[in-house]
Amino acid sequence: MKSPNTYLNKAWQYVKCFPKKYWARNWWNKVKVIVLVIVLLFFGTAYGIARWYISTQSSIPLTMGVSFIPDYAQFLGVNPEQTMKSLLDIGVRNFRLVSYWTDIEPTKGSYNFSQLNWEFKLADEYHAHVLLVVGLRQPDWPECHMPAWAQKEPVSVWQPQLESVMAKVINKYKNNPALSAYQVENEYYLKAFGDCTNFSPARLKSEYDLVKRLDPSKPAIISRSNNVFGAAISPPIANAYGLSVYRRVWDAKVTHHYLTLPYPAWYYSYLAGSMRIFDHRNLFIAEFQAEPWAPNEKTLKQTSLSQQNKTMSPAMFKSQFQFAENTGIKTIYMWGAEYWYYRMEVEHDPSLWNIAKQYFTTHQAAQDVPDFTN
Repeated sequence: MKSPNTYLNKAWQYVKCFPKKYWARNWWNKVKVIVLVIVLLFFGTAYGIARWYISTQSSIPLTMGVSFIPDYAQFLGVNPEQTMKSLLDIGVRNFRLVSYWTDIEPTKGSYNFSQLNWEFKLADEYHAHVLLVVGLRQPDWPECHMPAWAQKEPVSVWQPQLESVMAKVINKYKNNPALSAYQVENEYYLKAFGDCTNFSPARLKSEYDLVKRLDPSKPAIISRSNNVFGAAISPPIANAYGLSVYRRVWDAKVTHHYLTLPYPAWYYSYLAGSMRIFDHRNLFIAEFQAEPWAPNEKTLKQTSLSQQNKTMSPAMFKSQFQFAENTGIKTIYMWGAEYWYYRMEVEHDPSLWNIAKQYFTTHQAAQDVPDFTN
């Protein structure tokens, strides 16, 4: 058996020979060595930031919630109010709710708040907490929910009208005890997805300033996609930032197959840690994939259960919750709660619903008011 000194000597000889054998050989070797060193430094630093962030969050309780969209529940063929009530019954206490312009002002000057009214009523009854999305671009297709009458108008006309609707929403619900924060627009600069055309930074700032002016007591949040790199360097600088996380998707442009995105859990810890270090703000997960991704531009109603299981089988579903926890991020909203209920009621498969029920029941003690700023 070789002694430890033998291995140390071999390692030392390798280190001594490295400059001559690799660095001095030619310029291309120098380039490869430099690139390798840069890559190792980046990943080493990123992983170090991730571990640091996870350790700083270890004593903070987990706050888990869901996005909930009545229009999506109705599209799937289930009763929206019953769906939300059922989610409350299994222990969900944090909801990210939407305020679609198309629903509130379908006809110019005529307003309908009935949907948000019963949502807030249910939230109040169960002492739940609401993150309310406001603005033009909000979760779910077509992303930009502009009524037909406004689509004919120039931005100089529809933007003031949009902000008028936002003001009505904020003034109506800002004193409701369930309301904990606002999200201004959704993945605003994501141009690759959604039927949106206006990405003006000035419009986003105007909307953000409106929210803070009307209700300065609550945090205002801006969200981003996990597939868009970059950080907020221009106004508005939000109180906190939301992140969307999708792991298993259908590639409709190149491969026409399902892709599993390669980001490990610690990558999101790194993003949150970097923001904490350089921007002194909190990053939470506003949208974590917990439903299948239908292929070939189909809907889930047009997709068989076996096909759905290719991106969200019960085992995958369970692993999503674990992956989300492994990021170390302590405020997380899962995406697809309406689908869990649809799969149970329409597809007669309660597997995902039962896993969610067990999870939220187990984590009931952690369903406090989200702390977006710490």
